[in-house]
Amino acid sequence: MDIRVSAEEDWPGIFEFYRATMAEGRTYAFPENQTLEEARPWWMEQAPGRTVVAVDGPHIIGSAKMGPNRPGRGQHIATASFLVNPEHRSHGTGRRLGEYVISWARNEGYRGIQFNAVVESNHPAVHLWQSLGFRIIGTVPGAFNHPEDGFVGLHVMYLDLK
Repeated sequence: MDIRVSAEEDWPGIFEFYRATMAEGRTYAFPENQTLEEARPWWMEQAPGRTVVAVDGPHIIGSAKMGPNRPGRGQHIATASFLVNPEHRSHGTGRRLGEYVISWARNEGYRGIQFNAVVESNHPAVHLWQSLGFRIIGTVPGAFNHPEDGFVGLHVMYLDLK
């Protein structure tokens, strides 16, 4: 598996599993049923952020987007979001993308990384981020309407890079 900066021609391949992930309704509070063009600005970051893809040969198996969490006086803290093609989950793609984002944020001079909305019932993601050093610094109760679990909390998770 390789990770590289995404190109415009990667978007349709990313969109296939972006759309599938949003339709599952378990991990993102993004709009469902978006068209290819409606979804593009939700995932394809502009500078100073970036979007990357994890590729296995010619196949895009995952993607991450990253950049400053807030503009102006909050731009020293990064944020990121991750997607793994459902056919390639539980094979280390998310971990590799997470490690890439941490390295990128350090190299770019960010002081920390904040994830704003990790669904508390997404146990694999919570475990992954904690194994990479992130801590849960707060939980917004009932902020996510999960299709099976009902109203569950959204964790704010943080990794100090200083």
